[in-house]
Amino acid sequence: MKKIALLLSVLAFASCKNLADNQYEITGNVDASWEGRNVILEKPGGMMGTTPVDTVKVEGGRFVFTDTVTSPDYYLISVDGVKDQKLDFILEPGAIEVTVDKDTLQKSKVGGTYNNDKLTEFKDLSKGINKKFEAFAKLNKDKYMAAMQAKDSVTSNKIMKEQKVIIEEANKKYVDFMKANPKAFYNLYILQNVAQMGVTKMEEAKKIYENFDASVKKTKRGKEVAEVFANYEKQQAEMQNQPEAAPAPEETAEPAAGPKVGDAAPQFSAPTTTGKMLALKDAMGKVTIVDFWASWCQPCRAENPNVVAIYNKYHAKGLNIVGVSLDKTKDAWEKAIAADKLSWNHVSNLKFWEEPVAQLYAVNQIPTMYVLDAKGKIVAKDLHGPELEAKIKELL
Repeated sequence: MKKIALLLSVLAFASCKNLADNQYEITGNVDASWEGRNVILEKPGGMMGTTPVDTVKVEGGRFVFTDTVTSPDYYLISVDGVKDQKLDFILEPGAIEVTVDKDTLQKSKVGGTYNNDKLTEFKDLSKGINKKFEAFAKLNKDKYMAAMQAKDSVTSNKIMKEQKVIIEEANKKYVDFMKANPKAFYNLYILQNVAQMGVTKMEEAKKIYENFDASVKKTKRGKEVAEVFANYEKQQAEMQNQPEAAPAPEETAEPAAGPKVGDAAPQFSAPTTTGKMLALKDAMGKVTIVDFWASWCQPCRAENPNVVAIYNKYHAKGLNIVGVSLDKTKDAWEKAIAADKLSWNHVSNLKFWEEPVAQLYAVNQIPTMYVLDAKGKIVAKDLHGPELEAKIKELL
């Protein structure tokens, strides 16, 4: 009888999940200590980076969101009292089950629907890749910085080659995942990461996209990705149709020389993450660091904790930083800013190595860092760690 009763209870529960074709139900199980807290369903975008869509309270150790959605999309869940943490998942029709980790929201488990199961599968794949990147950065960060300061190109090039091998391995795993799961909506974000690695060319990335299932390509995000490829092909066609210009007599094969210590820092204006234009002159402090970096640059990311520590220590005394990103996409740029806790001003035209501000400073490798005094004169370049802190302390 007990088995029959248990079976009936399971069937009764299953019938509650008899949702309409376009209906979703998100059920979250949380720790008892969160009773009464607000849980917020958020959509990426808007002035603050996300836009609240719905809010519910935790009752009886659970929260439930119910509504309709026409196609999969990338969403977030945040909880009152849990700062700087959001749980990402795919909002789609069906019963989505969330088991919330009260210590680390990002470690919560999401499943119950196809795309959330695939997102979890991809996250598990990424964990191993990220651990390898982190171990490499930890082992080589100081070596790389010392080699850069000593202008030891043999050592720095060796480290960059080793990093390239890890990037190529990660690229292959990501590509294999997309090919094996053509119906996975998150492929549209994985493809973006692959494109930023620079291993898979745009033409190859387009072929991968073309093999995605129609259900993925017809989403809003899918159409945006298709537009990126269309614009790329249009630009390539325009470049091929342009007559080849004869080089000016004064042109040489030597790279342009950037500003030197003692020069006035070139002034610039560029878009922030909100799209508002920010001028260097309006962002300066008693001392200002202009930091050229990117989310995809592992040496940059490895150095960020040192820069954060210096900024937190000296910002109140007059240190400002302007980060200039050589990213391609806003999503990756913003995620890196949040993940590394970079709480200073950031600008980028999202044009990769064609970033106008980087070209103005003749930046041909990153990280590249300039230190300016209160008058905007360059007083140091490419200092790191203790040397950078010593210089900031001296200037302040």
